[in-house]
This record gives sequence, C-alpha cells and structure tokens, in this order.
Amino acid sequence: MKRRTKIAAVTLTAALLLTAGTAGAALASGGGADSPRPAAEHAQREAAALTGTAKLYRSAGDDITFTFDAHLAAKDTRNPRRATGTFAFSHYLHGRGAWARARVDCLVTGGEVAVVSGVITASDLPGAKGRRVGVTVHDLGRHDRLGYSWAGVGSPTDTKDLPPCVSSAPFEKVKQGTGDFKVVPWQPRL
Repeated sequence: MKRRTKIAAVTLTAALLLTAGTAGAALASGGGADSPRPAAEHAQREAAALTGTAKLYRSAGDDITFTFDAHLAAKDTRNPRRATGTFAFSHYLHGRGAWARARVDCLVTGGEVAVVSGVITASDLPGAKGRRVGVTVHDLGRHDRLGYSWAGVGSPTDTKDLPPCVSSAPFEKVKQGTGDFKVVPWQPRL
C-alpha cells in the first residue's frame, strides 16, 4: 500500500508541475483569460515605430514642438523605406517662426533610438515643401532627447539632397513634463 501511495503522489506532483509550467508559460507569453492585452496585440507586432509629442527645452523660451506617428509594418521589416505615417514640427520665438508636416519615407530604430525621415508636404516656411528632413529621437522616459538633419545648416530649406533615414545625434533636451516619445525597436533578422 505504501508503494502505491508513493507512486500516486509522485504522479500527481508531476502532473501539477507540468500543468503549472504550461500555464505559467502561457501567461508569460501574453496568453490566458486574464491577459490585459487585447487580442489584436497577440498578433505579430509592427517591425518598428516612433510615436509621441514633446516640446524642446530652450533657455530663451523658444516654443519648439515635434510630433511623430511613424510605423514600419511587420511584413516590411526588411525594408525601412516602406515606413508610413507623418511627423510635424514647429518653432516659434516672440511670435515669429514656422511649422512643417512631413510624410514618412524611412524609419530605422534600435533599442531606444529612432531615426525617421520624410518629405515636407505642407509648411509656412518658404522653400520647405518638397524637402526631405530627418529627425532622431532617444526615448529616455521623462528625459527624451532629439536631433534633426538641419542642425548644422540652420534650416530645413538648407538641406539639399538628404538621403532617407539621415539625421543628427539627439543633442536637444525635451522640456520637462512634455515628452512622451515611444520607440518600438526594429529587430530584423540578418
């Protein structure tokens, strides 16, 4: 009788461990009825993304805003030039300045850094429409940073023949309390 009890106990323990392990793996991978993620998120995630809005910090009080809605679909993971979306930026100081909106034509991300480029489709800056510009974002939570392709030349209109996905290092600081940039890292199979 003792031997049967021991065998039953071992079998029951093994079955419980197997069940617990399977349930734990399902929950860890996002499955299960109590999963907080919607069913759509269980599908393959997009290959890369850059979203959010922030104002840049300038001690002189410049009002500079960047907004991104750039995405690279999972099916296009091998071609960052298939990215879609838009981004916009504006820069005003003492009532003078300009704004621009661009159509995304390239998006590359790595870890917390994204480089996006696009062609300006609308702007009140003379000569900007039709120019390609690039922006770099470093997603650091509450301390995001940003850089842009015209950093060394002074204006997006002075950047001629810029290739896709080219920008500067993220040297600008985001104004405290305004940054909510979110970078989805690109993970292509090489």
